[in-house]
Amino acid sequence: MSLIFKRRSVRRFSDEKVSDEKIESLLKAGMQAPSSCNAQPWEFIVVSDEKDKEAISKMHKFAKPASKASHLIITVGNLNEAKVIGMIEQDLGACNENILLQATHEGLGAVWLGFHPIEERTLRLKEYLEIPDYCIPFSVICVGYPVDEGEVKLRYDESKVHFDRY
Repeated sequence: MSLIFKRRSVRRFSDEKVSDEKIESLLKAGMQAPSSCNAQPWEFIVVSDEKDKEAISKMHKFAKPASKASHLIITVGNLNEAKVIGMIEQDLGACNENILLQATHEGLGAVWLGFHPIEERTLRLKEYLEIPDYCIPFSVICVGYPVDEGEVKLRYDESKVHFDRY
């Protein structure tokens, strides 16, 4: 079955550290994503410091998994690189999904924590990580080895499919 049907959000991680090679593989996958006008307006901050992960985990109530992840990958949209500003969220969304799928391929667990467009969250992250004003911190992806396998629930719902017209 395709990776798409194996991917799930993992919020509990073991203490095992993810290798630099696997992190680089995730970043390469993210950079393979499609983007508006092929602008590739993304940049990444990789965080592995325990103090930093703990601080980020406290930036909003759903960010707790960040404290126990091996690494955090913060996806950042560079407004100076974007050719169509209004499309940067879609560009970064595709980038994030590529990272999540590659994590599944690598035998890792990952979860996407939303920060953008909630201003309070993005401002905290921006200030803490010293992100310049021309960049938007989009999300935090927690990466590590999953504690349990869990089951993937298939979500196909025929009632949500329409042909030719709504």
